[in-house]
Amino acid sequence: MTVAVVVPLTVASAGQIRDVGAALVPGALRHGDAKGPSATQAGSPGLLGLGLATAARCGPRLSSPRGIEAQTCVLTRGADTWARTYYRNATGTSLDAGLSLMGPGGRTTRTRCDTGTDDEPATCETPREHSRGGPDAYTAVAEFAERGPEGALLLRSGSNSADTDAG
Repeated sequence: MTVAVVVPLTVASAGQIRDVGAALVPGALRHGDAKGPSATQAGSPGLLGLGLATAARCGPRLSSPRGIEAQTCVLTRGADTWARTYYRNATGTSLDAGLSLMGPGGRTTRTRCDTGTDDEPATCETPREHSRGGPDAYTAVAEFAERGPEGALLLRSGSNSADTDAG
């Protein structure tokens, strides 16, 4: 009985990143790299640049035929929660992009993301806010669109997992 309690406490106190879904790591996406990081890499402490004791709940890595790739996560460290999207813009043009963190009680934080045209992996994140519930109470969504009021939506990426098939 003591081992059942001590082992989870040891792992929790070690400060490892708890990651749901493999994360898209800046620098891991290169031209022609369709796989991204392996599950082993994604679970390595500190690999995401999050630091120790940060929980990440990430949706799937998505890509559009027009050249934008993204993965969006809800991050929690201590009493703070925020959203981060990892993306790569291979469209050749700057895009209108935004990241929203939706939380309990209808609270939403929205941030504009500056996308460059350099085809390099990048990130965008919302300001951190005091958590009002567990990480599952939050959802993050990133949207990438062509510039201008009539710009077509190119990609929407969320922190929810689309993988409902466990087998």
